[in-house]
This record gives sequence, C-alpha cells and structure tokens, in this order.
Amino acid sequence: MKVVHPYKPPVPFRNGHLNTIFPTLFRKVQEVTYDRERITTPDGDFLDIDWSRNGSSRLALVIHGLEGDSRRAYVKGMVRVLNRSGWDVAALNLRGCSGEPNRKVRFYHSGATEDVETVVEHLVEEPYTELSLIGFSLGGNLVLKYLGERGESAPRTISGAVAISVPLDLLGCADELERPGNFVYRWRFLSHLWQKVRTKAAMHPGEIDTEAFRRIRTLRDFDDYYTAPIHGFDGANDYYRRCSSKAVLPDIARPTLILNAQDDPFLSATCYPVDIARRHPLIELITPRFGGHVGFVQRDGRGHYWSEEIAALFLSRITEQKAAQTFTG
Repeated sequence: MKVVHPYKPPVPFRNGHLNTIFPTLFRKVQEVTYDRERITTPDGDFLDIDWSRNGSSRLALVIHGLEGDSRRAYVKGMVRVLNRSGWDVAALNLRGCSGEPNRKVRFYHSGATEDVETVVEHLVEEPYTELSLIGFSLGGNLVLKYLGERGESAPRTISGAVAISVPLDLLGCADELERPGNFVYRWRFLSHLWQKVRTKAAMHPGEIDTEAFRRIRTLRDFDDYYTAPIHGFDGANDYYRRCSSKAVLPDIARPTLILNAQDDPFLSATCYPVDIARRHPLIELITPRFGGHVGFVQRDGRGHYWSEEIAALFLSRITEQKAAQTFTG
C-alpha cells in the first residue's frame, strides 16, 4: 500500500532546523478541545488520556515525543486532522507529562511499552471497530517497539500505525544530538528534564541525587545518571540497545508507516531502515528530502501539515482495504 503525495515545503522551510523550530515557536492549533480521563497503571501510578470525540466508530491513539504532551501543537494538529477525517482520538500524556508529576520515582522513557500496553488494553474495551496508533519521535519509537514486541499477538482491534520522526536507533541519535549544531535542542531538553529531576527529588527524598545533574552536559549523560538507573538499565548504552525499536521492526504484524525526513537534525543514518522496509510487506518507509524533526510545514489554507495529511490518508486506506476484504470475503 503506497502513499504517493510528495512533500513540497515552502521555500524557507527547505532547512531542517527551521522546519523543526518554527512549529514549536509559532504554530497554534485552537480548534481542539479535550476531555481528560485518568487511568491507573498496574504499579499504582496513573496516566492521563485526553479525548477528542466526534462520535466515530474508529479510534486513534496519539503519543507525543520527549518532554511533550497532548497540548503540543504537533499533537493537536494531528488530532484535528484525524477528527476531520472521521476518527475519535485519545491523546496520551506519558508519565509526568500531563501537568502533574506522576507518583512513582520512575517516569517515562523510550522503551516503556508497558505503559502503551496498559493504555491499549484500556482502549480496546471501548466500543470501537478499529484502533490505530500514531507516535511522534520518542512516542513513535514506543509505537514501533510495542508492535514489534507483540507481533501477531497484538490486539486484533489494532488496524495500523504511523510513526513520525522516529529515533529508531537511540545510540545513533544520542551521537547526533551531541553535535555542536544541535546545542539549542540539548539545552531545551535538559532544562525541562532538570525541572522534573528537582520535582522528583522533592517528592522522593534520598532516592534521587540532584548533585549529579551538575555533571550533565548531554542527553547521553542524563540517560547515564538518571534514565538508566531509575528504570533498571546498566547505563545509557544498555538503555539505548534494549529500547531501540529498529531491532523489532521485522516482527511488526500490522500495516505501519514510518515517516523520517532526511534533514532531521535528531536522526542518525541508522534511522532509515530501507532494507527492512523493502523486505517487510507491512512496513512503508517514506523519507522526504525535507521536513526536519516533527516539522513538515505546509501552507494549505486549512492549517494542516503534510505529515498529518499523510498519516490520515494511510490510516484511511487501511480502513478501506479492511472494508473491501470484508465485502469480498
């Protein structure tokens, strides 16, 4: 199933950094409103799901990226397009990202598919005929890793998935983010993460060493000092190895679209699995020349970004194929 709809960005956005930064600073999506639902995780923590319903029989789960949440413009932009395309949407806030600290010392990370499973198990109990998964960046890695780990045993309600700007190889992406030209992104992420470390330390005295943060200069350092030990990994490299979704891509058993721009400043060359996609009948890989990281800016009069339209088109084609198979079967 090929999606043919080339990305032709406005001239100023033929630059990976501009395409990455502009939506973060200037994009506004006003039309989306949410109803919040809180669910309890098996370990006694909570996850907040923001719903945007229009009475559809189809549901999409959308998962944000590193230090994002359901209120980010890229999430709300996707929610709006999906609503307009006939989907109800559940936008997940990962642990500690909904505006309220989560209860446990642990928080979220790139391989925490147990939380995705908790949410999926909750959603499949809702009266929907199909469920699609959409993830951005870290959320895209979670979607792909979840589907690869579950393989054929994934709930039958899941019809397909879209992963956008995905760090399929976490080690390679850590190297990319250490490049001098990516200083602004490192600083932004670390400033947000520092606030969460301070909050966690206040909530759990003696369990988190805030002094270690003074030695942190990169996201790899943060993962070495905090992410890995808190979540049971033997250092950052072990975390990257065990949580990268690329290793489980061959086991995905649902139609899946991976959309990674070639000029994405976050992604290493190892995040473009051309050979895997070529051999896998259910994985489609689109690697436009431009797009940046969770960018894909376009001016179409409706406020839609190209990645949002591609995602909706891909998922709608899955629905159409299922309907055709049911009719002929």
